[in-house]
Amino acid sequence: MSAQSSAAPAGTPMFVAGIAVRWRDLDAFNHVNNSTYLTYLEEARLQWMQATGDTMDTAATPVLAASELNYRRPIAWPAQLQVQLLCERIGNSSITIAHRIVDASDPQTLYCDGRVVMVWIAPATGKPVPLPPSVRQAAQHAVPLAGAAG
Repeated sequence: MSAQSSAAPAGTPMFVAGIAVRWRDLDAFNHVNNSTYLTYLEEARLQWMQATGDTMDTAATPVLAASELNYRRPIAWPAQLQVQLLCERIGNSSITIAHRIVDASDPQTLYCDGRVVMVWIAPATGKPVPLPPSVRQAAQHAVPLAGAAG
């Protein structure tokens, strides 16, 4: 298998997670604190991995290798969000997941976009290992985004 794979229409999310903004997510300026966006993205990725059947066992576990967030507008409370995850690149032991945080009732309202790189490693050695088959299969149902840097 090549280091990069693809399959579904470009820009189609491979997973969408619903997230409710909590009062405790707000900062002193009465909008969601910038660090909480990372928590929303983490929750969406965990929901996606559970949906793929990835068990994160002792042989292979994902770690976050890089993250990029572009804050487009503040999120106020109350709000219902959608975190859209899109496959940008599939490697041998890593996957680049693009993300969009949008308003659940108006997906044209973009709060944040960007990408993360996740690498699967052997916890005992810290060395990269191949992506679990369930993760690779789920990601291959999404086309790498057009114009994405690899």
